[in-house]
Amino acid sequence: MASIELSGIAKVYGHVEVLRDVDLVVNDGEFVVLVGPSGCGKSTLLRMIAGLEPISSGQLAIGGRRMNEVPPRARDIAMVFQSYALYPHMTVARNMGFPMEIARRPKAERQGPVARAAEVLGLQNLLERYPRALSGGQRQRVAMGRAIVRAPAAFLFDEPLSNLDAALRVEMRLEIARLHRRLGTTTVYVTHDQVEAMTLADRIVVMNAGQIQQVGTPMDLYERPANRFVAEFIGSPAMNIIEGTPVPGGLRIAEGIVWPAPSNVTALGVRPENLSLAPSSVPGLPAEIQIVERLGSDTNLYCETRDNGILLARVHGNLDLGVGARITLWPDPLRLHAFDAQGRRIG
Repeated sequence: MASIELSGIAKVYGHVEVLRDVDLVVNDGEFVVLVGPSGCGKSTLLRMIAGLEPISSGQLAIGGRRMNEVPPRARDIAMVFQSYALYPHMTVARNMGFPMEIARRPKAERQGPVARAAEVLGLQNLLERYPRALSGGQRQRVAMGRAIVRAPAAFLFDEPLSNLDAALRVEMRLEIARLHRRLGTTTVYVTHDQVEAMTLADRIVVMNAGQIQQVGTPMDLYERPANRFVAEFIGSPAMNIIEGTPVPGGLRIAEGIVWPAPSNVTALGVRPENLSLAPSSVPGLPAEIQIVERLGSDTNLYCETRDNGILLARVHGNLDLGVGARITLWPDPLRLHAFDAQGRRIG
């Protein structure tokens, strides 16, 4: 295992700057997830760590050793791609052991690592099958097994679950979590799926437009986003953003309605689970229900407001309200997120 250190990393294609001033330390044995919208540079950054993309400027170190000029095969990392990239004419066992075969390791020497990786991933009974006889989840486990066999200092995952259906994604998330808990190998994982990020990561790195917006534990980012971008990106469903006019004592979000806020606030964020039906004693925000999503344990209410568009309130249980019902909304005052005109968090 090894730490991964990025200092002032930049990537430029011609005149297009894809990454700039990226500073990040992935600690030995840590599971770090890179998230962000398409085109933010997260996969490019991962490929630079792997050595598949040259570094325009800055320094990359793995295990304390500078890696900028080191070829991929000498970096002691293993990468799992979105595509399984299995050889169709090879059995599961040979696919998993192929890195050792390329390294000209004797067949007898390859059997032990392959058997151990198969045990970790529950592939013991599939070793003689060919990829065409496997499900998508099994193929992804074989691709992971091929990486495990190398016993690398670090694993790199590039959206490995994107090709799987919803049920298999859940299954494979559990597999990856168990794998990391068992092996403890330093891992950098790229995804656009927030559920993957929130459930797998020791720390999440949120990226946008080639820069890091915030680094922290999943709950740090969820409860204290550094800016509006992180606030709206982290969380499913997304945070409601309510804009208004600063006034003494808070933010005026509609005529005659002021919600508590620090000075200089131009927008308040409130997560759907912290927005509820207002008691008669508070100045709730009038709204009309447009869509009702009954999820069993919770009910999502998509509500049209006059000045702030659609807001989502998530209430526990099954609420007996239908489309067209007029309600008033009120946030938990202790769970409001305040942002200034530049989108920075206040308080």
